[in-house]
Amino acid sequence: MKGKIWITMACLIGLDGTLLAQSAYPGQSQEKFQVSLAVPVAAECVNLQDVRLLPSRFRENLERDSAWMVSIGVDQLLHSFRTTAGVFAGREGGYMTVKKLGGWESLDCELRGHITGHLLSAYSLMYAATGSEIFKLKGDSLVTGLMEVQRTYANGYLSAFPEELINRNIRGESVWAPWYTLHKLFSGLIDQYIYADNSQALEVVKRMGDWAYAKLKPLDEATRQRMIRNEFGGINESFYNLYALTGDERDRWLAGFFYHNEVIDPLKEGWDDLGTKHTNTFIPKVLAEARNYELSGAQDSRALSEFFWHTMVAHHTFAPGCSSDKEHYFDTKQFSRHLSGYTGETCCTYNMLKLSKHLFCWTASPEVADYYERALYNHILGQQDPKTGMVAYFLPLLSGAHKVYSTPNNSFWCCVGSGFESHAKYAESIYFHHREKLFVNLFIPSVLNWREKGITLRQETGFPEEETTRLYVGAEQPVRAEICLRYPSWSGKVRVTVNGKKVKVPHRPSSYIVLDREWRQGDRIEVTYPMSFSLETTPDDAGRAALCYGPVVMAGELGTEGMQNPAPYSDPSKYNDYYTYDYHIPEGLPVDLEVEGTHWEKNLRRTGKGLTFETKEGVKIAPLYDVHRQRYVVYWNLKKKK
Repeated sequence: MKGKIWITMACLIGLDGTLLAQSAYPGQSQEKFQVSLAVPVAAECVNLQDVRLLPSRFRENLERDSAWMVSIGVDQLLHSFRTTAGVFAGREGGYMTVKKLGGWESLDCELRGHITGHLLSAYSLMYAATGSEIFKLKGDSLVTGLMEVQRTYANGYLSAFPEELINRNIRGESVWAPWYTLHKLFSGLIDQYIYADNSQALEVVKRMGDWAYAKLKPLDEATRQRMIRNEFGGINESFYNLYALTGDERDRWLAGFFYHNEVIDPLKEGWDDLGTKHTNTFIPKVLAEARNYELSGAQDSRALSEFFWHTMVAHHTFAPGCSSDKEHYFDTKQFSRHLSGYTGETCCTYNMLKLSKHLFCWTASPEVADYYERALYNHILGQQDPKTGMVAYFLPLLSGAHKVYSTPNNSFWCCVGSGFESHAKYAESIYFHHREKLFVNLFIPSVLNWREKGITLRQETGFPEEETTRLYVGAEQPVRAEICLRYPSWSGKVRVTVNGKKVKVPHRPSSYIVLDREWRQGDRIEVTYPMSFSLETTPDDAGRAALCYGPVVMAGELGTEGMQNPAPYSDPSKYNDYYTYDYHIPEGLPVDLEVEGTHWEKNLRRTGKGLTFETKEGVKIAPLYDVHRQRYVVYWNLKKKK
């Protein structure tokens, strides 16, 4: 064995120097950006097109996601844009030629057009993740159609709703989040340029930026503060990204225009009382500050971003990695009272994973990587119905509830949109790199092409159903590099071999195991992460707890008694039924868990080879991400054995 093998708590790396440029995260598509990164980083993202998923639950979700997004017609996605602009012509409202989208994409919904933005992103991400031309063609067609609509406006405006909705927002009148919807379009067009090399998309979004500057520059401070009280999503993050692409100071000014003093200033002061604010309105504003730090070096933006992340994870996060109850923060001193049927809005987790990715680039923190794994496996992976590919708005934690899925043509909630993206980009955070270092953060079957070093890495594993992952090195020439293997906080004493020879590993969870050597074609790394059961109790009630196995949240399967049609699906004929859903939970469901110290073999019996168990009372227990189309319990009532 050449070189040395050593351990460090955070895979210590030099923090000097900067990158030439960046995309939404440090390290991606550097050649496309005009503005250099203003801060040092500890890790850089790999380009999504350099990682391919191998068969696993993750790739199965990706394939179902791809089938759904391909089934949606480009004409359907453009119809509201064309109708609003007056360029659509069709008999009887076009019903003979275009099948209308329903739910939040209905022609009378003020949020219409947001799914088109999400799908612009999702098509580009899926193209990068798979290389399949169908996603390139779908994205190109959408962008071309949007450009044609934009040409009907003389000022660069583009949306599926009329500009009067923006005017209502400026006047402080009631309107449903027009800048939130525009944020999705800005982001989608930017992603089309970054991930799918669509230069036409960049031209469209630049003209949208010109319109926004002309619209907002004349406004006074009182008007600005009034209008940003309305939800605007991450539009300021998009303007920072556009600034990074163009170098145009007007785009940076637009990002600053949406700085929300009432939300961000308290974070700068270390104020951690988030009240009952709307959670997913809050998180994107912090994401914008994270981008501001990366592009300007503003240390207060970094400090508040890190403070917010730690506040969220330590105090506002449920066991599966999700947050919010009915989309809002709540008094954490009453945590157990908020285990409702409306916990865990998926968009919140989507945005927390985005923020986590920024923080990991800054710090290479194993704590951040631990959270990312927890939320990805237990919430995002489990959002999708394996039978149909539909997705859930919430992750209910009320005992006896079940996941409520969208419908193919009549939902199109925000969490449908973020779901399109999430299931396309699983490969984006498995690996990171920095100079001579490669971080292996997630144990997901995949192949990495580390172009900078001329190395390929093939990861084969059945994790978390098995404790071992195997990494196979490909290298045309011997290459010196440090492969940093995450040592999770949940793991027992790790066992590592390189080419069959055991490597000594001190017992130090929440660190990185660094294998520093000259790597050759055919080298093989095998790592075993022992897993065990643990309980995660609610902060206010030690008698309520989630059961975990390693990083996996386990759920008790409670069957389908009392589930009424159209369960487990949303009912499009009812107004926002995902938000008022009646679960018809029967009485007497077995939601008690008997515990006897840490002797789990006395409490649970393993059934089969995977992560399936059974309580003494006969309740089947499986990973939450695999429990679908039936009731379940995550937070059990603990019963101590006498």
